[in-house]
Amino acid sequence: MNVGASLSSIGIFPNCYRWLGSSNYNKALSLSWVPSWRMMSSASSATSASIASPTERPVVEPLKPKQQPWLIVGLGNPGKKFQSTRHNVGFEMVDAIAEAEGISISSVSFRALLGKGFIGDIPVMLAKPQTFMNASGESVGAIVSYYKIPLKQVLVIFDDLDLPFAKLRLLPKGGHGGHNGMRSVIDHFKGNRDFPRLRIGIGRPPGRMDSINFVLRPFNKQEREELNFTFQDGLEAVRILVLEGFNKSATFVNSAKPLEQLG
Repeated sequence: MNVGASLSSIGIFPNCYRWLGSSNYNKALSLSWVPSWRMMSSASSATSASIASPTERPVVEPLKPKQQPWLIVGLGNPGKKFQSTRHNVGFEMVDAIAEAEGISISSVSFRALLGKGFIGDIPVMLAKPQTFMNASGESVGAIVSYYKIPLKQVLVIFDDLDLPFAKLRLLPKGGHGGHNGMRSVIDHFKGNRDFPRLRIGIGRPPGRMDSINFVLRPFNKQEREELNFTFQDGLEAVRILVLEGFNKSATFVNSAKPLEQLG
């Protein structure tokens, strides 16, 4: 007697299995009595075996190269005597960057006041050498050497007698132009002049005033107001330089309209 047929006839086994034929029909019947947890366990084991296949290896993301920091240096003289003088606009520009980007310039290393932080996602170091202007290179050269910073990522900011007051000029390289602080920096870079610099115009001394006395004079109220606009432009120039490159920053700085043409 065919067991499947008799079970089907009395309604124990569904008619949907009849098309299988007697042998397959009996196999299906036998499977119908296998507990569901046994079948699930077998399926799970097969899945686990396929996942654990020795031919499959986890994907490892390649390590990104470490981003070299920018070094942004402002030149000036330390001490209250020289605060807010024309020769210290480099210090003031760096202070403006620090305030805008939330960087604290509070540590002292390599004979400089130093601050570390970010502009966007780019690491930066801000430095104000405390060696006095004419020996600035002693500090800057030591920082560059210790941190192995490429010179193309060293921006030096300083005052310039040959630029009209409050005018900015960004250059990719060049000489010292008679500026003793820059002379010292170039000397400590072993004569290498291939590093960007942001010049801030302080104008020429009036009449027969000596240049040394002129650069150590403070700004008057009107000059200070104009200079604050210059610092805003300088800040934007530094952001563009670090995040988008020299060419875009130079276009922004060097094509800016003079103050008398604004408003």
